[in-house]
Amino acid sequence: MKRILLFLLTNLAVVVVLGSAMRMLGIDRYLAGQGVDMGPLLLLSLLVGFIGALISLFLSRPVAKWSTGAQVVTGQEGPSERWVVQTVGKLAQRAGVQIPEVAIYHGAINAFATGAFRNRALVAVSTGLLEAMSQEETEAVLGHEISHVANGDMVTLTLIQGVVNTFVIFPSRVVGYLIDSVVFGHEDKDGVRMGFYITAFVCEILFGVLATIVVVGFSRRREFRADRGSAELLGSVRPMIGALEHLAHVRPSTLPPGLRAMGISDRPGWLALFSSHPAIEHRIAALQKRQSTPGYCAPDASAHDGPVGTREFSSRA
Repeated sequence: MKRILLFLLTNLAVVVVLGSAMRMLGIDRYLAGQGVDMGPLLLLSLLVGFIGALISLFLSRPVAKWSTGAQVVTGQEGPSERWVVQTVGKLAQRAGVQIPEVAIYHGAINAFATGAFRNRALVAVSTGLLEAMSQEETEAVLGHEISHVANGDMVTLTLIQGVVNTFVIFPSRVVGYLIDSVVFGHEDKDGVRMGFYITAFVCEILFGVLATIVVVGFSRRREFRADRGSAELLGSVRPMIGALEHLAHVRPSTLPPGLRAMGISDRPGWLALFSSHPAIEHRIAALQKRQSTPGYCAPDASAHDGPVGTREFSSRA
């Protein structure tokens, strides 16, 4: 709830800054001369950025289950499901969050976490991952997803997207009005013409690309943090490094767009600048550097429930 309140305040601050900038540059007076009231335009940008992000956030769990076909498991289905549920519960307890819903879906290697709140989250893992990875590697992946939950990454990324949406919507329409008036010479106050719609559409695409760079850049930073979180939950960087080395030799499944940033891995984009995940070799190097850092200390091993197993297992989901 604190993050949502912060998001609302941030959106209001964005609107105030944009409004002040327009006034300082005299753009508000020019737009008013063209019959455009900047106040409603700012309000529209705020509402679309804020409400759209909140709707996406609160529907994230049911949409994730629907889009991936993930089935919630309780541990009663079989030994594999029981191990996954127990492992998620153990890791959630160590991370200080309530045990999330646990789901399994059919697909190639991947896993994800989602949910509007740290204590009402969903962690899902694919049958491909359960069949291919050892228990130690799978536990590291689950620790990575629990770290996303504990860090509130789902909320943070969604809210950042909402803030940048406000930046995309408002400037796109301002530029549209200016181009429609200056370039196409439409200065009547009866409404906008085609020049506005074309310009605003093009600007939304261009500004949206810039916004995407900001969001995925933040996502890459959160991946490093989730990797570290997994190592801390398990008391060693070795399992997470092993899981990443395994991922380096396979092609992960493609998750729906809204879930890709919370997956354990994603197919690399045509430019690293647009990738939601860092290169796997960079993630491994970061963990190795952390392990070799003087003074690095893993969590107390006595808090763990015994050694992590390494036996291969298959899901019967």
